[in-house]
Amino acid sequence: MNPAHRITVSVPRPWVTRTDPDHGIVVAARSREVPASGFPPELVVRSVPVDTDLTAWRGEAVEAMAVQLDRFELEEDDEFRLGDHVVSYRRFAYRHGATDVLCDQWAWVVDGIGITLTGSVARPDYPTYCDVFEDVAATLEVVRQAA
Repeated sequence: MNPAHRITVSVPRPWVTRTDPDHGIVVAARSREVPASGFPPELVVRSVPVDTDLTAWRGEAVEAMAVQLDRFELEEDDEFRLGDHVVSYRRFAYRHGATDVLCDQWAWVVDGIGITLTGSVARPDYPTYCDVFEDVAATLEVVRQAA
């Protein structure tokens, strides 16, 4: 993460969170409640340096996911303004073992920093968690630190 910026996000209060758990991960949060599907809903915020625009960066990411994720399928692809920035939104699915996983992903590029927020859940649980993921995305802010 660029030390000139701070990323803030509000996750659901009862979720278990880890901040800076791994290189490039700002926060990872997992629901304490595990649905009947057995796949715990998860939110992950990542940041990486980006030397291209939002559309190109996310296009490269989709190509990489198509190779890396089992049965990857892009279901929705959009760009729109959220708060002060243009955001790329993608909904995609993949298989994790026997589980059909559905992900909502928002991405921003701010001053050369690429930020993604990904909410992952088993497909049968998506109707329960999609609004939670959207609410969290609406809280993400990139704040410039004073020099």
